[in-house]
Amino acid sequence: MDKLRCALVTGGSRGIGRHICQKLAIELGYHVLINYQGNQEAALECLAIINNLGGTGEIIKFDVGVNQDVKQALDTWTENNPTAVMEVIVNNAGVARDGLFMWMSESDWSIVLQTSLQGFYNVTNFFIQKLLRNRYGRIINIVSVSGLKGTAGQVNYSAAKAGVVGATKALAQEVAKRNITVNAVAPGFVRTDMTKDMEEGDLVKMIPAKRFGEPEEVADLVCFLASRKSGYINGEVININGGIYS
Repeated sequence: MDKLRCALVTGGSRGIGRHICQKLAIELGYHVLINYQGNQEAALECLAIINNLGGTGEIIKFDVGVNQDVKQALDTWTENNPTAVMEVIVNNAGVARDGLFMWMSESDWSIVLQTSLQGFYNVTNFFIQKLLRNRYGRIINIVSVSGLKGTAGQVNYSAAKAGVVGATKALAQEVAKRNITVNAVAPGFVRTDMTKDMEEGDLVKMIPAKRFGEPEEVADLVCFLASRKSGYINGEVININGGIYS
């Protein structure tokens, strides 16, 4: 019985996640699980694009920050797909609740860490033993320039992404001998819904490339890291930010 090679992209319905889903399906031939939390319409739009381009996929609903939600959804999917082999996990889901730390509510702190950092644990931990048994895997975590240099007004977001950076480097050392790589991609300012309200004209002055990045550019990098060509790249944080450095 042929195995169904699969990739999961959390927060895959929109923005960078949507473009990653398309690249993994079309360029690498994966059956892509498009994770979403609330916007089913956007998830279905992403799936339609993949299908129209000749790829395959499906949508799957769960909140990455709630372990029981993740486990229930993925247990059900696993039971319903006995020939499926998960090879690629892209931890892309994230939220921002920006504001100065002195006025930051506990809920704004918690939801950002719950989504990015706890979400990394919930999803990756579900699959990690399966990847180890299969002796192959690609885990790619979408972090941020904020997690490397820190950004004023984003103490919560910077802390969450910095935590994922540390987890990336540590997990890479644990699983490398089983032909599993764990890397992080750190975008700078990329043109998505998350940046649409930013003053792009002012911000490009601090970017050596003098422009925002495009989500397709991030997806191209993720696609390479998800491929077999990247097997000797492990535990790395790769910046894609137009030249911004701390």
